Amino acid sequence: MEQDFSELIKYLDEKFGKIDDRFEKVNERFDKVDKQFSGLPEIFATRKEIATKLDFEELRKDFARLETAVDAYAKKADTYFQEMVMLAHKVDRMEKWIQKMAEKIGMKLEY
Repeated sequence: MEQDFSELIKYLDEKFGKIDDRFEKVNERFDKVDKQFSGLPEIFATRKEIATKLDFEELRKDFARLETAVDAYAKKADTYFQEMVMLAHKVDRMEKWIQKMAEKIGMKLEY
């Protein structure tokens, strides 16, 4: 009977040895896969690096504020240029008046 157990133990030992070998091979394959996946964070962006919908909403709001500021500046600049044109016409008109007055009193103007 003791011999029967030794044969059974030997048989089971061989089977478990084969199972251990298979597990070792599977572990080696998983190690290779782990090495391959360990380089992925360098290739792909992480969640922190990817712009989210909230980021785009903030950018849209910032852009809208920037547009408003540029529009306000453009309006001020347009008003300023119109005033400068009106001022230039006024100066031209006054210069003509001065020239007419100088002619009437006989004075020669030098520029």
